[in-house]
Amino acid sequence: MRVVFLASLALALAGPAIAHDAASGWQYEMFCCNGNSHNGDCQMIPATTVRIVEGGYQVTLAPGDHRLATRRHIFRLSQDSARRSQDGEYHLCLYPTEDTPRCFYAPDMGF
Repeated sequence: MRVVFLASLALALAGPAIAHDAASGWQYEMFCCNGNSHNGDCQMIPATTVRIVEGGYQVTLAPGDHRLATRRHIFRLSQDSARRSQDGEYHLCLYPTEDTPRCFYAPDMGF
């Protein structure tokens, strides 16, 4: 009986840690995402919000560009901190608040 309880507890605790899928089907890393594809903190953002600048990226979000953005944000992200997007699109994970970019996924720059 105790083994069944411990196995159930382990499954319950492991469930929320599973990374959720991007809209195109690949999975965000577990460190980056919290929630799921409907209410999670990771999602694709419009390419028009991203500008390549010296040393990395400038991301300018407005409400509607990301489900968690309630006001305008400008984030400066280093090229070294960007993760490789698996679908050629930009994705941003905001956690624990909309003011904190936890993970940024960018397509290969091609140069």
